[in-house]
Amino acid sequence: MSAPIFSNHGCRLNAYETAAMKELAQGAGLNDGVIINTCAVTAEAVRKARKDIRKLRRENPDAKVIVTGCAAQIDPDSFAQMDEVDAVIGNTEKMDAGTWSGLAADFVGKVEPVQVDDIMSVTETAGHLIDGFGTRSRAYVQVQNGCDHRCTFCIIPYGRGNSRSVAAGVVVEQIKRLVGRGYNEVVLTGVDLTSWGADLPMAPKLGDLVIRILKLVPDLPRLRISSIDSIEVDDALMEAIATQPRLMPHLHLSLQAGDDLILKRMKRRHLRGDAIAFCQEARKLRPDMTFGADIIAGFPTETEEMFENSLKLVEECDLTWLHVFPYSPRPGTPAARMPAVQGGAIKDRAARLRAAGDAQVNAHLAQQVGQTHNVLMENPRMGRTEQFTEVHFETDQPESQIVQAVITGHTATHLVA
Repeated sequence: MSAPIFSNHGCRLNAYETAAMKELAQGAGLNDGVIINTCAVTAEAVRKARKDIRKLRRENPDAKVIVTGCAAQIDPDSFAQMDEVDAVIGNTEKMDAGTWSGLAADFVGKVEPVQVDDIMSVTETAGHLIDGFGTRSRAYVQVQNGCDHRCTFCIIPYGRGNSRSVAAGVVVEQIKRLVGRGYNEVVLTGVDLTSWGADLPMAPKLGDLVIRILKLVPDLPRLRISSIDSIEVDDALMEAIATQPRLMPHLHLSLQAGDDLILKRMKRRHLRGDAIAFCQEARKLRPDMTFGADIIAGFPTETEEMFENSLKLVEECDLTWLHVFPYSPRPGTPAARMPAVQGGAIKDRAARLRAAGDAQVNAHLAQQVGQTHNVLMENPRMGRTEQFTEVHFETDQPESQIVQAVITGHTATHLVA
């Protein structure tokens, strides 16, 4: 092989870190490896990672297979025991140039096959200056890592550690670098994004970071925020939503459920009324705001009546883009010890939530017909509006540029221009 193969699983933060690892591996001279960046958010994600490892080994029998990511951090020994795996490295180690220098050598018998330290002891997250991604349209910038909360269903803090922030100055310099290379949109990403700044001097808030970026990088056309916890949104971020048109009108919310008792059993920090009030206020400040949300179907002890409250929340918050997760127990979490919902009921509830989401998407798409949108082109025939709605074009457009388009129609999944 002339270059290592990278396989990314899971979230946008993983995608960002995979891009950073590519540069670290290249700098170290690694040219014979297969690197799988795993996800641990569900049992299914771990199963898919193992399947991918076996597949990539079959396709690359002579390559070094290196496994990293959250699943590897949480349970390194289980991956090290796979015949297909040569090395397992943790989430901290994968961002260390020294790790890749060791892996670039003929490391069999010379480098520890498992390099995974205690993630809870990590107190800093370095900003990684990466030069780009697959296209020149949209870049992701890591501003935070880890999580101090302990939701009863979630294993991620044990893969990512406690919350820690990248300094604002480092973030700004990274964004300036990306804008200078032609990127027209930057997405701020993290594990618990709204906790950004709590560990920094003077404890700034995410809204302060957003306003600082928009002020100090005036050439950045579009700034986008990834998943947030609405109960932690600060006044400065609400002000930015109201006054900064370059902050995109699309927020993905970590809601998880719409029933107050289930939210308490999840150990969430908001109630359904808080979610509804936030969505109403944000849309009042920015009428073109759209929302996505994560919702879990079939959390332990969830009755049909409790599920109906989650289903109703889709309309009450006017959610457009749903990420529906059928509940699956993660060993070591409190929820895994709670009375389970029958599997058929979980599957049925997930299907009903997805159907509700499809109806919301259809209504949103229909509302856009006849409107003019600024569309960031991801390839010559497809781009996204400021609300992150996909638009398909009948003729080629300039890739990675923002074009103005009149919406002429829609399908079940996207707009047509």
